[in-house]
Amino acid sequence: MTTLPLEIARRTFLNRAGISLGGMALGSLLTGTAGAKTNKAEDDRWLGTLCPLHFQPTAKRIIWLYMAGGMTHLDTFDHKPELERLHGQPMPESFTKGQQIAQLQGQPLNCFAPQHPFRKWGNSGQSISEIWPRLAESCADDLCIVRSLHTEAINHDPAHTFMNTGTMNAGRPAMGSWLQYGLGSEAEDLPGFVVMVSTGKFGQKQPIAARQWHSGFLPGQFQGVEFRGTGDPVLYVNNPAGITDSRQRDVVTATRQLNELANQRLADPEVLTRISQYELAFRMQTGVPDLMDVSQEPQHIFDLYGTRGGDGSFASNCLLARRLAERGVRFIQLYHRDWDHHGAVKAHSAGTAQEVDQGVAALLTDLKQRGMLKDTIVVFGSEFGRTPMAQGDGRDHHLAAFTMWCAGGGFKPGFSYGATDELGYHAVENRVSVHDMHATLLYLMGIDHARFTYKFQGLDSRLTGVEEARVVHDLLV
Repeated sequence: MTTLPLEIARRTFLNRAGISLGGMALGSLLTGTAGAKTNKAEDDRWLGTLCPLHFQPTAKRIIWLYMAGGMTHLDTFDHKPELERLHGQPMPESFTKGQQIAQLQGQPLNCFAPQHPFRKWGNSGQSISEIWPRLAESCADDLCIVRSLHTEAINHDPAHTFMNTGTMNAGRPAMGSWLQYGLGSEAEDLPGFVVMVSTGKFGQKQPIAARQWHSGFLPGQFQGVEFRGTGDPVLYVNNPAGITDSRQRDVVTATRQLNELANQRLADPEVLTRISQYELAFRMQTGVPDLMDVSQEPQHIFDLYGTRGGDGSFASNCLLARRLAERGVRFIQLYHRDWDHHGAVKAHSAGTAQEVDQGVAALLTDLKQRGMLKDTIVVFGSEFGRTPMAQGDGRDHHLAAFTMWCAGGGFKPGFSYGATDELGYHAVENRVSVHDMHATLLYLMGIDHARFTYKFQGLDSRLTGVEEARVVHDLLV
């Protein structure tokens, strides 16, 4: 009697069982190329490779509010009166000669004034544009604004990849994957790395590829999982009609046993990854519906965020981000795709800020009221900035200077750091690279970026690359 290979037997079983375990591990959880060394709790949760941590952490989790498309620093958080004075005049060649320029290459380079007034806000006197009324009024004293960022990529996709993975080369792990690999997750029935994407009605819609939250060469179990803002957040998360949880559990158990037999025969680390992802998928069938059910939130929370959830807006995603953080998710990334303003930058920056302002302010306020901001890092920023030169009535891509801010988790509140030149072209004072920002965030999570590595193709690879990176201690409490 011929024995079928175990791989075929398992697939035949799944095919004939006719039962969808959340699309058998919810589809997106099943990609990856290698398994990790076993470091798991009894419920199959990954506990991380770093034990003990390199440093005493001040933060447990990160919520990254990613303004995709290149938010203009000059109209939001970096006021330049001299640029306003020179509006319409040729940009001094001393600023632009020999510099990398995107779509303005070979065109006249004229100064383009800040399009919105700035004010001093809070007891700290933070200089913030008036297009952020809620954020500036209620949270200026919580923000640590870094005005001296610079990056290496001048076009969107490589700049996104660099900001997320520390390199412009596709195929490297996202920061959320690194953190989940190193620290594990406290969430029992949710992924440790969750992504949500929102879109408004202003500016060009910046495409965001799923590889921005991929695990790269890390085991597939550490990749980010995208939750949808409307409808079922994850496809196939609910049982098919007539299928009970107990029957679903039987399928998971049988599948696990088949996979364990396959692993004994093949010693394929990917099989171990699949086992853990099937188990997580089963737990998500309880955890995800509970996460999305905001009906028990009090009215003042709905008023604070300006939404009752489930509408796909950035504010709705911010509310879900707080709920994910409460449930132990390690890394939460919210993309808003509307910041690509090559034209009509005045109207579009104001409109996009309005789409984001209430949700950001509500999230910070909510976390602070719950005592969670002290151990939650909130990051806000884009992949690069925008030029001080006009592109019609818009601004072009700009890599030499841009602004990000952070709040909570050990960052100095009500603090501004670094500066650009008088026209906002170059970061000139206390320059901060993307690798420096990554190193600083890892430090607050208890990780030494230089020692946090993964062997890949014979090299000890790390998030901060091979270039020199530093922890910016001046930003920290």
